[in-house]
Amino acid sequence: MLPRSPELQNKLSLYKTLLLKWSKAINLVSPSTLQDIDSRHFEDSLQIEPLLPSGAKVLFDFGSGAGFPALVLAMAREDLEVHVFESDQKKCAFMGSVSRETFIPVIIHNERVEHVDIQKLPKPDVVTARALSSLKSLLDMAQRWWESNEDLLLIFPKGEKSEAEILEAREFFSFDLEEFPSSTDSRSKILRIRHVQTIEKTN
Repeated sequence: MLPRSPELQNKLSLYKTLLLKWSKAINLVSPSTLQDIDSRHFEDSLQIEPLLPSGAKVLFDFGSGAGFPALVLAMAREDLEVHVFESDQKKCAFMGSVSRETFIPVIIHNERVEHVDIQKLPKPDVVTARALSSLKSLLDMAQRWWESNEDLLLIFPKGEKSEAEILEAREFFSFDLEEFPSSTDSRSKILRIRHVQTIEKTN
């Protein structure tokens, strides 16, 4: 288990209580993971924190669902301005409740990230997404931001199909890639990506 301060542990305990309570009424996470919330959701999210740059100021999380990893990272790194993007209104309401109860001021956008007005948002230093889509699709979603910031850092936890997703993505994009083993699942990895560029296709 990754080290946690007493303050962080208290926030995560409250988060867990809210997750269990709300899950009785709406489907926030896979029901099979509710028996092991600490490992499947909290530890899985917390392992991303050491991979964040110390100077990062703004983090975007795509398809945040019940708030993983975004809300956990906001609790662990209170210096970050965290924006979550989620189209499901009920999940946004849940994240709002966690934000209020734990005093973590995340900014919640109840819309698909593809539809947001980029002019109304700050420029992110980091983009995350967990269990949302293929790597190629995630790079497509983030294109408006990496095109304007070549140093944008993208961090995506991936499962056992990560190698196939990397090969697919490299058909369309070039990028610098670091791979880190997951501490919660031996079949999974965390991908850290920089310097994304579109590969120009020739006829």
